[in-house]
Amino acid sequence: MNVFADFAARLRAILVALAAEGAISRLPDLSRVVVEPPRDPSHGDLATNAAMVLAKELATKPRDLAEAIAAKLQSDPDVASASVAGPGFVNLSLTDGFWRNVLASALKAGADYGKSPARSETWVNVEYVSANPTGPMHVGHCRGAVFGDALASLLEFSGEPVTREYYINDAGAQVDVLARSAFHRYREALGEDVGPVPEGLYPGDYLVPVGQALASVHGDGLRALPEAEWLPIVRAATIDAMMAMIREDLARLGVRHDVFFSERSLHGEGGAIDLAVDALRKQELIYVGRLEPPKGQLPEDWEDREQTLFRATAFGDDVDRPLMKSDGSYTYFAADVAYFRSKYERGFKEMIFVLGADHGGYVKRLQAVGNALSGGTAKVSVELCQLVRLFRNGEPFKMSKRAGDFVTLRDVVDEVGRDAVRFMMLFRSNDAVLDFDFAKVTEQSRDNPVFYVQYAHARAQSILRKGAEAFGDRAAGAPDFDLLTDPGELALIKKIAAWPRQIEQAAAARQPHRIAFYLHELASELHAQWNRGKDSPDLRFIMENNLLVSNARLGLVSALSLVLASGLGILGVSAPDEMR
Repeated sequence: MNVFADFAARLRAILVALAAEGAISRLPDLSRVVVEPPRDPSHGDLATNAAMVLAKELATKPRDLAEAIAAKLQSDPDVASASVAGPGFVNLSLTDGFWRNVLASALKAGADYGKSPARSETWVNVEYVSANPTGPMHVGHCRGAVFGDALASLLEFSGEPVTREYYINDAGAQVDVLARSAFHRYREALGEDVGPVPEGLYPGDYLVPVGQALASVHGDGLRALPEAEWLPIVRAATIDAMMAMIREDLARLGVRHDVFFSERSLHGEGGAIDLAVDALRKQELIYVGRLEPPKGQLPEDWEDREQTLFRATAFGDDVDRPLMKSDGSYTYFAADVAYFRSKYERGFKEMIFVLGADHGGYVKRLQAVGNALSGGTAKVSVELCQLVRLFRNGEPFKMSKRAGDFVTLRDVVDEVGRDAVRFMMLFRSNDAVLDFDFAKVTEQSRDNPVFYVQYAHARAQSILRKGAEAFGDRAAGAPDFDLLTDPGELALIKKIAAWPRQIEQAAAARQPHRIAFYLHELASELHAQWNRGKDSPDLRFIMENNLLVSNARLGLVSALSLVLASGLGILGVSAPDEMR
């Protein structure tokens, strides 16, 4: 049960009644009306701006309309008080009985509490990670991987069908460099004295087993071939090896994908890129022209020349985008165009691209492509993930660089564990720089958010186990939630009742960090009530001399545990039953 959606429906019924009574001229447009928590909790449980946004349309004073709405709400048996504040806000306080009924419905729903059924047949494509297959994943990939994976889970929980996609950048110069780097290791595996890795090749030791595998399969047969013949063989084998390594890294992090899409599949004469460019050309969105030089210092490779350009500025981009290089080959952007077209033709009308902070320039160009190729019917959004800075005990920290010149994701996960990495990557908005302290994320204290939340779930499970030990079958009856009268208990119930709205709001904003924040707040409420019980025995969750009160409190703890488990599940973090 979504309390806020429920009262939005009640508010609509009130406006229908006011229109039928002639108190307002007609039923107005309610699209801007919201029911939400008041900014100041002392003002009540709910607030609505209905009178403020509807008064002008209804040619009435906001406060007069607010008084009429408040009078109707005051007669609702679930409303303890309805008052008008300021120029026309309506604040509501709900009865304790209403909140107890919400708790009962949450407990009845179980693990599905807050979960929405599929609301649409239109699938959302979430593309994330998409690291170049030129080596193991580094810590820079980690945040986007976790964010994209959690966002997909959040959307699924909120009722949106999702496909999780990885775009393999297996075309272009970088994979040829990778193949030459692997060939160097292949020669090394054959016993040649090849010396250090030449400048411009990938130096990481992760290519040593690739070279050994090539030597095992091909012997010295590749060495006698010209590069034009061995390059495609080595390139394919090396990309396969790198993708296997990347999949292993993603599995360590608990990140999964439904589709791995190859960029190379877009290339070739008469292929997807040709078709996509032809589609733009038919719409007269391609022309030959010159671009203005970039502002500031010109790059060394800048060429003032005629180019084949896409009219991206017609769709809100800052500049028109080149589709072909000077040698007649397609640009990387041309592959982006074809890739979008592939997604659109596969039936995706909404696409979310999760990219690193250095890809800010892609936002407008991808949206321009989406609008051009879909005729404005596709929704394209880009979520940028800012940098992760590594610390240990508050000091900047660099880990071992066994893989070349970067810190691997595998090293981070091996040191602190999957749960700590995932939760901390989500305990800050993706558009803000994140400081990751290895010492802080592993300490067992309230200052460590992941420990604090997981400990809350373990504590809840411990309470439930002890309740079963104390009362056995006697605790099997339906809880009498009317016995929950303490302000701390009611605060816990209200926090649990906020869960469906948290899901709805976080999914709509594409912000899984809101779930992490909510879980931390819920954990704090549980720990606070536990501590009150230490000081006042009559507030303990289990009172062996009072079965009925204990049973009600165990029901409250059970509902809270379900919400914690659901939220941690969305984030891809385990919900332990016990912690030592």
